[in-house]
Amino acid sequence: MGTVGSGTYKVLKRNQEEIKRRAGRGIEITMVADLDVARAQSLVGPNVKVVNDARAIIANPEIDIVIELIGGYGIAKQLVLEAIAAGKHVVTANKALLAVHGTEIFAAASAKGVMVAFEAAVAGGIPIIKALREGLTANRIQWIAGIINGTTNFILSEMRDKGLDFDVVLKEAQRLGYAEADPTFDIEGVDAGHKVTLMSAIAYGIPVQFDKAHVEGITKLGAQDIRYAEQLGYRIKLLGITKRTAKGIELRVHPSLVPGKRLLANVEGAMNAVVVNGDAVGTTLYYGKGAGSEPTASAVIADLVDIARLHTADPLHRVPHLAFQPNAMSNLVVLPMSEVVTSYYLRLRVADQAGVLAKVTGILAEFGISIDAVLQREADEVGGEGSTQTDVIILTHDAREGTMNEALTKLQALPTVLAPIVRIRKEELAG
Repeated sequence: MGTVGSGTYKVLKRNQEEIKRRAGRGIEITMVADLDVARAQSLVGPNVKVVNDARAIIANPEIDIVIELIGGYGIAKQLVLEAIAAGKHVVTANKALLAVHGTEIFAAASAKGVMVAFEAAVAGGIPIIKALREGLTANRIQWIAGIINGTTNFILSEMRDKGLDFDVVLKEAQRLGYAEADPTFDIEGVDAGHKVTLMSAIAYGIPVQFDKAHVEGITKLGAQDIRYAEQLGYRIKLLGITKRTAKGIELRVHPSLVPGKRLLANVEGAMNAVVVNGDAVGTTLYYGKGAGSEPTASAVIADLVDIARLHTADPLHRVPHLAFQPNAMSNLVVLPMSEVVTSYYLRLRVADQAGVLAKVTGILAEFGISIDAVLQREADEVGGEGSTQTDVIILTHDAREGTMNEALTKLQALPTVLAPIVRIRKEELAG
């Protein structure tokens, strides 16, 4: 009965009549497990049995559906597998568990003829799983790009609005409750990585393989890069991206420059948004609250209603967990980051002297990397009066990441390059 659990109980109770009319039967919470029994009991009232051991719920033959809102890979994994083994349907909001152990969990559920529903695991209240799995089922999905972590989006929005550095804004986000006391999963991109792994599996009918995702967070972003991006007409967002290419599937999370005119660039604060491009439908956008008690509860209850409607159906006629029939999964490879092709923003702190820019552009040309735009700052604007250093900002056209890595190694070795080069990928998200 934490944030999402209490929200689920509240919304289910408040909208019971509406839900019953939709599901064709009532859905009732009859038993709750929480380590703090007294607190949980005060939230659910006297008619619900509260226990401190989740296994008591799994052992109860009267219960049809188990909702897991614990999180993490530890006890949650054991309980989900035990609930499946006991023939119970499972609803979960646990993206970490499914991104890492989904293949095993879905196989166990299929063997037992039960459903594992996880709409709440990606983008909170936004029904993106349902859209990908059912609404867009006619399409060959080309790419997905999403702002799927509210904490990092809030931090980036604040950095842009107030011109502050990452560390300062993180403290503020923690004070306001947007960031956890230990924010590692959010700020290092792991949470977004779990979510995009699930979306990728559903979009392309591949197994969930979080270990193949390239994951990078926002901890190294400086306020000046956000400012320079803005001057060039871009905003920096932490994106989860998955694309179908001729060579295989891209699966990556990292900060990206997005053109300011794109809807995705204008998603501010703790909001989430996902853009999906399909061959028939074109580009579609899903926007809303990606976390919080009642938004996430909205997704949990949608799953409960689905199960209430379908649990008497022949298991073979239900919507498959990952959208494609289990015996028709694809073995498309997930590409290593070095094979990904995208364009780049580069910021070089250089000595303010003649010929430096020519050397830099010469090395890029040597590796076949063409330049889209160059922005050179005045030295005193960068380092104050009488400064001998300046920033050169380069936007490139598309290049292979491995090639860019080689070019950057050579650029970094130049004696006139005075600090580590900043590289941020650029996503046009056109069409």
